[in-house]
Amino acid sequence: MYIGLLSDTHGTFDKPLRDFLEPVDEIWHAGDFGNFETFGVISAFKPLKGVYGNCDGQELRYDNPLFRFFECEGMKILMTHIGGYPGKYDRRAYSLIREYKPDIFICGHSHILKVINDKENDLLVINPGAAGIFGFHTVRTALRFHIDNGTIHDMEVYNLPKTQGNIL
Repeated sequence: MYIGLLSDTHGTFDKPLRDFLEPVDEIWHAGDFGNFETFGVISAFKPLKGVYGNCDGQELRYDNPLFRFFECEGMKILMTHIGGYPGKYDRRAYSLIREYKPDIFICGHSHILKVINDKENDLLVINPGAAGIFGFHTVRTALRFHIDNGTIHDMEVYNLPKTQGNIL
């Protein structure tokens, strides 16, 4: 399965981002869509699994839970918006990690792209950074990768200056 991973779009889902995600089978969004219109445009574009972020209103929380736990091609995936990273996990996220024991833990919120092996908890932590134009980040980022037969591979980073982009 070919996955596109976003977070912190904050109302932005423009042509350069759509072009990067065109070949993927499914999009995962780690919260802060920004508005219901952005959620609708992304979900009409590709199948979507998302969680709500701290900036997302009630209308988004009906379709996007606080966290998701699911399987993809033999890997257990845990996704939430506020997560942290090894040694500095959010308390709620760490509790979920201990309960669900995922192979991949996905979060957003920090606007900082990170891919880290957590050897202590035997998982891969992925934060795709911020794909939108609002926030302190200077570069818009997103990821795409393949998951097949219990392995994640061929990860690619999308990089675009923050000054480029249109809000919905």
